[in-house]
Amino acid sequence: MLDSYKGFRLLLVHAHPDDETINNGATMAMYADLGAQVTLVTCTRGEEGEVLISDLSHLASTHTDSLGEHREIELKDAMDALGISDFRFLGDKSVKFRDSGMMGTEPNNRPDVFWQADLDGASAHLVKVIEEVKPHVLVTYDEIGGYGHPDHIQAHRVAMRASELAQWKISKIYWNAMPKSVLAEGIAKMREIGSDFFGADNVDDLPFAKDDALVTAMIDGTTYVDLKMKAMAAHATQIELDGPFFALSNNLGQQVWGHEYYSLVHGKKSEPFDANGRETDLFAGVTQA
Repeated sequence: MLDSYKGFRLLLVHAHPDDETINNGATMAMYADLGAQVTLVTCTRGEEGEVLISDLSHLASTHTDSLGEHREIELKDAMDALGISDFRFLGDKSVKFRDSGMMGTEPNNRPDVFWQADLDGASAHLVKVIEEVKPHVLVTYDEIGGYGHPDHIQAHRVAMRASELAQWKISKIYWNAMPKSVLAEGIAKMREIGSDFFGADNVDDLPFAKDDALVTAMIDGTTYVDLKMKAMAAHATQIELDGPFFALSNNLGQQVWGHEYYSLVHGKKSEPFDANGRETDLFAGVTQA
């Protein structure tokens, strides 16, 4: 590990185990390796996730309802792969937020799910983390949670509300983003090999596609892609080794997972910039305190 970022602190707020690796795995591994303190807060245990391993189908919420406990183990293994030691679930010993499932489903109406949580009450738990960790940079989802999952939307709301309520003022806040130009290239490449890109015929079919002008930062974490792929493999109940995520890597090259994109929504955009005018460092312009 190098110490070039020692003293800098990054907080990420995600909805379910595996979201952090898919969106930010290379970024997390890079900054941790460079000496920054990286803290992950996961809001639910992903109890309503689909189980992709047939031998573990009994874990599903419709059977033994023990997927959440299993995904805790998957998350730990993924964080070990990325070199992250500080990862927590939102809440405390007496408060735990459950995966809400998709909008309109039966689980979404349960009183204990994250979507039904009181916003300020849930945010208060994150405020405690912010006051403890004192992050310079916060990363979370945009206002639609990337693709509309209620837990992603609620994670966004909680992260933004907590940043307002906390006495510690976070210097920069980023939302995860994916430029339309990059997604269009992915669709074209996958079409060449006779496959689709998550069922999309064109980039406008993807709710998480952002106009390039809205994407203000790109972290080049290609050096850390192998660690990201190990972390993705650790989330085995959610990500198939021969599924679309790994197919993308095989056909688009390492940059498809090593390049991670963000939109700056609070704080000042600062040098250095890449050829597209995007920040190349989430901590750019941040003064340690």
